[in-house]
Parts: sequence; structure tokens; C-alpha cells
Amino acid sequence: MLDGVRRWLAESGAEPTPARVAQALREQGRVLGDAEVLGTAERLRSELVGSGPLDPLLADLSVTDVLVSAPDRVWVDRGGGLVLTPVTFPDAAAVRRLAQRLAAVAGRRLDDARPWVDARLPDGTRLHAVLPPVAVGSTCLSLRVVRSRAFTLGELVEAGTVPPGGDRLLRALIDARLSYVISGGTGSGKTTLLSALLGLVDPGERIVLAEDSAELRPDHPHVVRLEGRPANQEGAGLVGLPDLVRQALRMRPDRLVVGEVRGPEVVSLLAALNTGHDGGSGTLHANAAAQVPARLEALGTAAGLDRAALHSQLAAALSVVLHLVRGRDGRRRIAEVHVLERDAAGWVVTVPALRWGRAAFTREEGWQRLRALLHQAGAAVGGDEDPPTDTRTSTGEEARAGWEAGGGRALGAGR
Repeated sequence: MLDGVRRWLAESGAEPTPARVAQALREQGRVLGDAEVLGTAERLRSELVGSGPLDPLLADLSVTDVLVSAPDRVWVDRGGGLVLTPVTFPDAAAVRRLAQRLAAVAGRRLDDARPWVDARLPDGTRLHAVLPPVAVGSTCLSLRVVRSRAFTLGELVEAGTVPPGGDRLLRALIDARLSYVISGGTGSGKTTLLSALLGLVDPGERIVLAEDSAELRPDHPHVVRLEGRPANQEGAGLVGLPDLVRQALRMRPDRLVVGEVRGPEVVSLLAALNTGHDGGSGTLHANAAAQVPARLEALGTAAGLDRAALHSQLAAALSVVLHLVRGRDGRRRIAEVHVLERDAAGWVVTVPALRWGRAAFTREEGWQRLRALLHQAGAAVGGDEDPPTDTRTSTGEEARAGWEAGGGRALGAGR
């Protein structure tokens, strides 16, 4: 019945409204009650313009990720790790059809000649799909839901992402206009934290965002958003992050933000942050804060920038690294805060300033330098006080205990 209605609507070019569905059913000689017509219309709407069986999951505000690895293997993440759902597809062909339709909605191609796609849907949801035979057995579909409203810093403290009192330090970091990068793995909450921090920027400042896929949602009155686009089927029309950064520099930004530094745009970003644009920021995939210089060095080398030049620009461009981790319980934490310094050989290294603690950040050897940077910029940290920190130097065991004992609900957001 659904296939017959679908064909009739496709041939007539009609929208799947209840009236049109009822007409299509009559054309097939079927007589149904109002409830059955409405149910059929809703199923068709879901299949034609929605996400099919995934619609209820995507409508759940607590869901951050929906992952389909087989017709009967649909997983969701509500902030506490992946959970298998009872949602199923009729067969592998239905998963493939949904992936191809969502790709078409995003204006992308997904077929045997181009068996994968990475795109953003009109509602902001991040789409990634891989077709067989590259994906063995069934089409793999990944949907990351973008929260329509950014978390506030207070919510991040409540969720346990920021330790008690840590919000004062982060406010001071923004007020001091120190350039920073947020590092961490996939799903550790980098975008969520960056959106929250951008919401602390003075309303009189102009923020210009450059992103491959528009995911940042800062609660700020003056935000200009630039989004890249892939090349078309003829290989023309590519707009990458380096292009966006160059355009952003001509738009009088007070704060220049690169949503994710993962390629040649690192050269443009470092150059921009060395031209008087204080308070710039970005996100970066890295295993630890200490590995950020090496990660940037690898990206810069691939872009044609030699090691000495990159470290010189890095030393002048960035001041702080905020590193996020996601525990086995699914909770996201600011595990460490590092400052950047040069070593005896002249290379840039990171020095731990703060680490996660039970009741507050625990001070490390780089704390005095971070404190000096904040006070030098005249940032007010709760008056003339320092932000709450544990004055003890943490050991590995204490840091681990602080991680495991940290309270708060699981944070349901972000990359």
C-alpha cells in the first residue's frame, strides 16, 4: 500500500498531505478510516521528507548521536555511551535508500561511484554515510544532532564538564583575550565548550566563525558564520577553510574562530592570530594537551610550512590549551589546562597549569605563568582573587581519583 501511494505521489508531484494520501488510497480502490489515513500520511512524510524509522530518535532532545550499522543495529548516545535501540529497518536496501535521500537533501552525491558522504542537513544535523562494499554488509549511517541552543557555562559546571569554580577561570581567559585552542578526541565536547565560551565574549565584539560544517551555536548577538562547501561533480566550486579564513580577515573580526583545525587552514589561522586578532580560538583533535604542538607541526608541514617557522608563529599566536576527555561512563571533562612555552632548543611545548580535581582544578607547574598572563591582561577573576584551585600538586593517582569521583550528570552534547 505504501509503495502504491508513494508511486502515485511521485507521478503526480503532490505533497504527502493527508488529503493527497487519501486521494492516492482511493485511486488504488482502498477505503480506510481517518486514523488509518493519518497514520499512512505520517509514515509517508517520515519516509519522503523525514528520517524514516530514525525520526523518533532524532526528536529526542537527549540524543546526541544516532548510528546505524545494520538494519537491526541502531544505536544512540544520550550522553552516557552507546545504547542499542529496538528501532529496525525492513532490510539493508531501506538503510541505503535513507542514506541516499538524506545525502540528496544535503545537496551531495552518494552512489557506487562516490560511496561516502560527509554533509550537514538543513536542520544542522551532521550526516556521514558509507555504502557497501566499502561498508561491509550494510550501509553505515551516522547522524550527529546539533543542539539548537548552546550550553551555558553554568550548565557545563552542573554537568561536571567544568569543575566547581572553573567557570571563573574560563571567564577570565575570555576577558583577557588570550588565544586558545580546545583539544580532545571525537565526541569529547570540544564544540560544546567552544560555543559556551564564545557566549562569554563582550556583546560589543564581532565574532567571525569559519567552519567546514556549521556546528557552533554561540549565544552572542554579533556572530558572522562562514561555511565551506565541497567541489561539485565536475570538481569545481570548492570552498575550503583556508578560503574562509582569508575572507574572515577582511570582515573586521574582533574574534576569529576556526571551528576545527585539521588541514592547511592551520597556516592561515596562525598567520591571522599573529596580525593583532587577540582572543582567537579553534578546536583540534589530539590525544593530550602535550601533543598539540606536534599535531600542529604535522598539519603545518603537510601544508608546506617548515618546522622553525611554524613554532615561531605558534609561540606568538597561542597561549592556552584546554584539553577535554570523555570517560568510560560517557562524561566529558576538562582534564587539563596547559600554557605554551619554548624549551631550551627553541621549540614550543605545553606546560600543565591545571588538572581536573574533585572540588576544583589542581595547580601544576605552569599555574604561575597562566596566572601572570591573566593578570597582565587585567582580567578580573572574581575580584582580585585567583580562581578556586586545589593548591596541591596532583599525582597520577589523585588525578585519576578526581576523575572517577567527579559528580554531575552526563553532558548530552557535542563533538
